[in-house]
Amino acid sequence: MTLISKRYEVEDVLAAQEFYHSRQWTDGLPVVPPTPEAVQACLDWVMMPADHLIGIEPVRERAITAEKLAVNAIMAGCLPMHFPVVVAAVTAMLEEPFLVHGATASTGGCAVMVVINGPIRHELGLDGTFNALGSSDRGTTVIGRAIRLILGNLLDVRPGQIDRSTLGHPGKLSYCIAEDEENAPWPSLAEDRGIPKEASAVTVMAALAPRQFMNEWTTEPKEILDTYCAEIKANLRHYSIYPGNYAIVVPPQLRTHFQNAGWSRRDIQEYVFENARIYRREWADVGKANVVGKRGDQEYPALPDPEHLLIIAAGGPAGGFGAVIAPWLGHKSRAVTIAIGACLDCEPPAN
Repeated sequence: MTLISKRYEVEDVLAAQEFYHSRQWTDGLPVVPPTPEAVQACLDWVMMPADHLIGIEPVRERAITAEKLAVNAIMAGCLPMHFPVVVAAVTAMLEEPFLVHGATASTGGCAVMVVINGPIRHELGLDGTFNALGSSDRGTTVIGRAIRLILGNLLDVRPGQIDRSTLGHPGKLSYCIAEDEENAPWPSLAEDRGIPKEASAVTVMAALAPRQFMNEWTTEPKEILDTYCAEIKANLRHYSIYPGNYAIVVPPQLRTHFQNAGWSRRDIQEYVFENARIYRREWADVGKANVVGKRGDQEYPALPDPEHLLIIAAGGPAGGFGAVIAPWLGHKSRAVTIAIGACLDCEPPAN
């Protein structure tokens, strides 16, 4: 084997847990010991050498290699088949628009949300239906957890160190969703963001915790979206007025109403863009009168443009529920979508 990470010998699995916990190499939960064989299996699956450079964290210029990702993926419970998604997610996080250092070091307490699209959902047995925002299946749970361990162990994003979150939220343990594409009346999130339908892809977003609501008293798309907009406007009042990549999660019961009315993804984006906005004077209603000043009539949209709304089809088949996922700091960190297995820095083939 060509692995270069330092190796440690422990008596048994229980000793391995204490060893890792004592060095703050875990998220507080038990880990799978990353044996050389398991790490090499991940690298073999993606056909990468151990020293393959995935990317460089742009602020502290830390090199992220395939071997280090594999070690943490194994610790999180990933199988080799999960590893391509982990690699793609980290590659996307290291892209400049995502601003990985700012998103993970802020007191705002966001987490990295990963949305998975394409055929790989079936290969990994990912489930975008029941409990989609929770532990819906093995794959999304361990992939999301791998991202958190990678941030902590490779970039020191641990509470009180780089991670300065005042509160944080449970998505910091695992925040990964597979889209329910087959039951959606519109193209997938990845397709909407330029990835071909036949390709698998990940989208990463610096995201706050989901804000769940219920509206089962209407079938009118505008009225349903008014409820989504109300949650978005609450975030504009209570948390941050900066526009960015808000995400909305649309379960099947609500999707049916949009489909029956002939509403497209673009129709939804346009409506939310026009209606999810507040005036500065509204801050006076939530204890922020001191920052209204003379700009009470200034308007703040949630989205810079309609395309910034990420629409995710996910959730169980019954119940008029939906969710809004607000961005950490919209004008600073932008969602990034890349194809799984794509090489962002490769030279194009010669003609």
